[in-house]
Amino acid sequence: MKVMILAAGRGERMRPLTDHTPKPLLKAGGEHLIGWHLRRLSAAGLNEVVVNHAWLGEQIEASLGDGCSYGVSLQYSAEGVALETAAGIARALPLLGNAPFVVVNGDVLCDADFASLQQRATALPAGGAHLLLVPKAGYKTGRDLTLRPDGKVQPCEDGDVPYTFCGVAAYHPAFFANVPVSQPAPLLPWLLAAMAKGLVTGECHTGVWLDVGTPERLQEADLLVRNGALAS
Repeated sequence: MKVMILAAGRGERMRPLTDHTPKPLLKAGGEHLIGWHLRRLSAAGLNEVVVNHAWLGEQIEASLGDGCSYGVSLQYSAEGVALETAAGIARALPLLGNAPFVVVNGDVLCDADFASLQQRATALPAGGAHLLLVPKAGYKTGRDLTLRPDGKVQPCEDGDVPYTFCGVAAYHPAFFANVPVSQPAPLLPWLLAAMAKGLVTGECHTGVWLDVGTPERLQEADLLVRNGALAS
């Protein structure tokens, strides 16, 4: 099964660190943020990886090369100007193929069980998605979601237990069939449309997760790694 790592963002909140370094190449515990994903994916047997890039993308390719040092095979989807999540994935579909695949945000620290997510992916219906959620983070995140007893993910309403999408998911390629690739397109509207059709399932991830979006959280990520948070 193929995996896509999202690495095209500018990282505005991480400036000035990202003025000269793409955010996925910032380090925690002596390793690039994207490097931790590659190591864990390789350990789970997921070694065909597509990385998209835009801002300082040439640095990402120069640093990671063909992926052999991480035990994976890398392909790149160069965007020039970042297309946002939905359009970025849609543009990479020729590299990802016709089977379900896993997508990981390049700027999160997470000990997701990729082998288990791979199994979930194989059972996806056409146009479906399976999201890893975490209890609502203590800082600003995207749209609050909730997990129904039947495993379906829906927008959070009053009285629901709120969750945050942690940026790790599996998708059937048909999910992106109608996403334009000529202009930026965020993921949320397409997720909401699929949720309305009952095509989005999820589960709560109870392990390590951190959105490494600011210099302060990069320091937190560094401390987590140095204390063994990502030990296998």
